[in-house]
Amino acid sequence: MKAKRKRHDPEFKARVALEALKGEKTAQQIAKEYEVHPVQVSDWKTRLSNGLADIFKTNQGKTKDEQFEKEKEKLHSKIGELTVQVDYLRKKSKQLGL
Repeated sequence: MKAKRKRHDPEFKARVALEALKGEKTAQQIAKEYEVHPVQVSDWKTRLSNGLADIFKTNQGKTKDEQFEKEKEKLHSKIGELTVQVDYLRKKSKQLGL
C-alpha cells in the first residue's frame, strides 16, 4: 500500500528553503531535520532563489490585480444602479398604464 503524499504549507516550504539558501547545512541535513526528501529541499531552494527578484519589482502585478478589482467593483455597482433604475421605471410604467 502506498503512503499518502504529504502536503506542506507555504510557510513551511519557505522556512526550509531559506535555511537551505543560507548554506549552513547540507540539503541532506535539512531534509532529515524537517523529514522531507533532499530533492524537495533543493527544489524549494531553487524556487525561492528564482522568486526573490519578484519581491523587488515595482508592484506591477499587484497594481494590475488592484486595478482589475477596482474596475470589477465599479462595474458591479453600476449594474446594481441600472437594475434599480429599470425596476423603478417598470413600476412607474405599470402605474401609468404604459
